[in-house]
Amino acid sequence: IENDEEKNSVNHKKGINIVRIAPNYIELIIMPYICRMIFKRGPFIIAILLVFSFVTPACKSEYQKTLKGTDIGKKYELAKKYYNKNDYFRALELFEELVNVYRGSDEAEEIYYFYAYSFFGLKDMVTARYHFQNFAETYPRSKYTEECRYMTAYCYYLDSPDLTLDQASTYKAIENLQLFINLYPKSERVNECNLLIDKLRNKLETKSFLNAKLYFKISDYKAAIFAFRNSLDDFPDSQYKEEMDFLTIKSAFLYAQNSVESKKNERFLETIDYYRNFVDSYANSKYLKEAQSIYNNTLKEIELIKQSVN
Repeated sequence: IENDEEKNSVNHKKGINIVRIAPNYIELIIMPYICRMIFKRGPFIIAILLVFSFVTPACKSEYQKTLKGTDIGKKYELAKKYYNKNDYFRALELFEELVNVYRGSDEAEEIYYFYAYSFFGLKDMVTARYHFQNFAETYPRSKYTEECRYMTAYCYYLDSPDLTLDQASTYKAIENLQLFINLYPKSERVNECNLLIDKLRNKLETKSFLNAKLYFKISDYKAAIFAFRNSLDDFPDSQYKEEMDFLTIKSAFLYAQNSVESKKNERFLETIDYYRNFVDSYANSKYLKEAQSIYNNTLKEIELIKQSVN
């Protein structure tokens, strides 16, 4: 007990020393340093603080006062000012009111144009494409109509999801890009539209291939054969064509091998047909050696079936 009291006493004294030393440290070292800094750079620091203390509230009050005020012309000018500074959030709040106020007037067209682009600037592609399309339909003769038709399709393009997800937006993007090409065949944006369509089709092509290959991986060989054929029907020039044709041979062989006895011969013969088509199309294929091995095994299986019948 005596030892514990001594320890507490020592700790207490240390604590007192720390408390006493800390103020001395501040007085002797820190405070003189701060004073020197203020003395040397004080006017500059004070000026900055004054600028921020007066200008920042003024900027905020300008926006708030204009937003809550009744001066429509000032709101329009301030909305364009924020828009040009890429401050789409504030611009949108002002344009949202102006769209209704100026409806039916000469200024309505330009305001709605900026309004749609404000959503685009905020990366709200769903709302942006709706307003771009609505603009094109509302103002079919506007100087902005062609651009808004393109932006409708472009928003769908940007909204196209990863290939593992549903591709509804991808199909809509292709549809709208093609519509733009049909409406404006001489537009300078046609080449860009074709490039975007190619990218989207490549995505769909890859998704189709991976979906078909999944059936092969889970050993659903019948479904795999149909999926590979359907994928090539949809994308006859697919970059995966050679691999899919080879996997069709492999799927057909495994499907036949796992079939009931009465169906085996017919399905092995189909495997041979797939093999022959493959050899005719890809004389130098990297899959040729394995394809020939499957072909030889298929012939052996057919021979065994004949022997069992006899």
